Amino acid sequence: MVLNTILDGDFAGKRALVRVDFNVPLKDGVVTDDTRIRSALPTIEHLLNAGASVVVMSHLGRPKGKKNPDFSMAPVAKRFSELLGKPVTLASDVIGAEVEKAATALKAGEVLLLENVRFYAEEEANDPAFAKSLAALADVYVNDAFGTAHRAHASTEGVSHFLPSYAGLLIEKEVKFMGPLLANPEKPFVAIIGGSKVSSKISVLESLVKTCSAVVIGGGMAYTFLLEKGHKVGKSLVEEEYRATAASFLKKADELGVNVILPVDHRCGAAFDENTPVVAIDGPDIPDDLIGMDVGPKTVALIVDEIKGAKNVVWNGPMGVFEFAAFAEGTLEVAKALAVSSATTVVGGGDSVAAINKFNLADKISHVSTGGGASLEFLEGKTLPGIKALEK
Repeated sequence: MVLNTILDGDFAGKRALVRVDFNVPLKDGVVTDDTRIRSALPTIEHLLNAGASVVVMSHLGRPKGKKNPDFSMAPVAKRFSELLGKPVTLASDVIGAEVEKAATALKAGEVLLLENVRFYAEEEANDPAFAKSLAALADVYVNDAFGTAHRAHASTEGVSHFLPSYAGLLIEKEVKFMGPLLANPEKPFVAIIGGSKVSSKISVLESLVKTCSAVVIGGGMAYTFLLEKGHKVGKSLVEEEYRATAASFLKKADELGVNVILPVDHRCGAAFDENTPVVAIDGPDIPDDLIGMDVGPKTVALIVDEIKGAKNVVWNGPMGVFEFAAFAEGTLEVAKALAVSSATTVVGGGDSVAAINKFNLADKISHVSTGGGASLEFLEGKTLPGIKALEK
């Protein structure tokens, strides 16, 4: 996959319409986590330094296609301006004569932020007329919103039909790190897949097993696999309807010579509660009255050993209920092993990224993906409409 990126374009004197992911958490009208705003700054600064003016657009929350002041971009504009170190004008709307006038008046180096694109139902419907109205605001289009690239919306895909289109630096980085994992990764390549349900991760497992040396299966989804292999899982989460799928995956991995690591010991509780006492189970079988909540120390040692020998590692999904301090150990140990690994390490998916951030290890990882659902679909080998639109 070769993308048109902003490194390929000449933007002097041009107006660039830039789709970013500024869907940030707010409390009392203040941005509480500005990670997504910061991650878009390199692209915006590159365009400004190249002599462009920039019209920025994003969604915020779920206003359901109606104008709603609770979802205004105003607090975002304030924080964006502070981080950018220059004024950011907030447009009164998303499209229309007044917005076109404000965009046309921009001088090189100036920035306009549109109101919430989801104030219009036409955005999520990928309405061509709406996309054309957005395109009328600029000379070129840049998409740097990887987190929404799996959605064919007007601002992520539709606009590309009306303007010369480029990938921003963030999308370019996402594709650079994740693309090779699906094509021809340097071996040993280890995939660590966790999370609660087989149903939400089986497509990722089936995609990555084709290029992996080893697959680690942790989190709640592991118990369906253990049950299928004849182990007792107590009161742990199980998806009975996915047992055959689990068996099929294990057979496929065996045929391909891929080492599958399942929990060999556990940290359990009598109830799914953060205050439930931890019961250590030194073996793969869980007693009838307990729930598997985290992987045990022997399992952690197996995972760490795989990471130590790896050239590439991708991690998607926690190893246990890491939100509960008593059951965060497995996830923390995996995160720490990735942080000291010499391998190229890629972390994708909301919960694993949250874990990396919670343990303050993001700067020790080669690439932390900004897109939860998008990174999952990318690793499943699906075509992401927002990325497809930027291919050369």
